[in-house]
Amino acid sequence: MSLTQQDWRKLRYPTIGLGAALILVGLLVSYADQYRTKNEKTLQTQQNLLNQARQKYQSSGLEKETIIQYLPIYNELLAKGFIGEEHRIEWIETLRKIHAQHKLFSIDYNIGLQENYRPSFLTNLGNFRLKRSVMSLKLDMLHEGDLLALLDGLHEQTTLFIVRDCEIKRPVGAIVNTKNMTSNMQANCQIDWLTLRDPQLAGAL
Repeated sequence: MSLTQQDWRKLRYPTIGLGAALILVGLLVSYADQYRTKNEKTLQTQQNLLNQARQKYQSSGLEKETIIQYLPIYNELLAKGFIGEEHRIEWIETLRKIHAQHKLFSIDYNIGLQENYRPSFLTNLGNFRLKRSVMSLKLDMLHEGDLLALLDGLHEQTTLFIVRDCEIKRPVGAIVNTKNMTSNMQANCQIDWLTLRDPQLAGAL
């Protein structure tokens, strides 16, 4: 069966309507798909934000517990001068005080420049930076107890330090004489004076 020109004229508007309807349906399907994709992305973004908020909340709880646990220790080290700037003047004054208190023999010392210190036994200091100043110490002694008295006094009255090396020797030709209270020995020591830098504290200052 063939369609005449008159039949085509009759079908023209319905055909155009059908085409327009198909285009409209296609546009609606495309819009619906884009809308669904956009909602899925928005939902995923909100889910990620929620997860981040949960992690921050849990982390803040752990940080709060850590602060409560270690704050007294931190304040104690801060009061002793271990955290912050070095206190070499106080170190020297304490050294002289102990020297006079125990009536020790002559003492010579020299403190080098402060430097970064990364000991193998401390692998994680967080944002803190450990510093050290090396002191060379030479002490004339009656006996070994003089050196122990000096180091014990420093330990009680100053910040943290490490005795890196200590050599005790008797001067050539020296005669042991404890009755006349003359020096019989000499100690040569290397001491690391330690200081912990807190970047947040430095920023506040």
